[in-house]
Amino acid sequence: MATTLSPLILPNLLPKAHQARSKPLILSHPSRQHLSVDSHSPQKLFIESLQHLKSAPLPLAAAAFPFFLNPQDALAVGGDFGILEGRSFALIHPIVMGGLFVYTLWAGYLGWQWRRVRTVQDEINVLKKQVKAVPVTPDGTPVEPPPPSPVEAQIKQLTEERKELIKGSFRDRHYNAGSILLGFGVLEAIYGGVNTWFRTGKLFPGPHLFAGAGITVLWAAAAALVPAMQKGNETARNLHIALNGLNVLLFVWQIPTGIDIVFKVFEFTQWP
Repeated sequence: MATTLSPLILPNLLPKAHQARSKPLILSHPSRQHLSVDSHSPQKLFIESLQHLKSAPLPLAAAAFPFFLNPQDALAVGGDFGILEGRSFALIHPIVMGGLFVYTLWAGYLGWQWRRVRTVQDEINVLKKQVKAVPVTPDGTPVEPPPPSPVEAQIKQLTEERKELIKGSFRDRHYNAGSILLGFGVLEAIYGGVNTWFRTGKLFPGPHLFAGAGITVLWAAAAALVPAMQKGNETARNLHIALNGLNVLLFVWQIPTGIDIVFKVFEFTQWP
């Protein structure tokens, strides 16, 4: 240990060696004659450095030791958390987040279909205003059956489409998907940071961490708009869509950095 650490402490001890008395240093060896070494020679400076190092306290060596670790070993906490530092637990985060990305797209599709139910009805109401009144007799009988107009045909088509959309129960399915996404998303986002700390003893501020934090905030903000949306607030609905759209963009942008981290996990961790 002393021989390994001497290069680190040697620069700080050299001034002391220069201030030492200019006396020849006599080295004794059971099988050799005494050797006289000049006070300014490299041999004397090195030997005095070793003598100072022998009296150095243990915390000094402990503080300097990490600088000599292998860079790969420096990325590990040191086995204090056992299997939590292993590759199995490290891969949970990317696998779950990959599934949540696909689930985010599915939840967006359900939300768009539910929005379509409402917008189709608005289109129908607008078209109904364009339908011309049919002339009738005083007793209420139409003078003659008018041919179906293109507007009425479109109204019929949209009405059938709306009926099919209603059968899909997109409102409830979108709400349930959003709740699952919020719960598991926030949980997994926090777990990702905790697992990184288990493996390395620290976090790494950068694009992946900041994008993940932004995605988590956007999930929460979009969910907070639901009560206003249920009351028919169109501004809240549009903001909900905008926040989730930004969320998807951040998710896509975060994927390459996540893949890089997965490669590092395989490089610096072991099974299990």
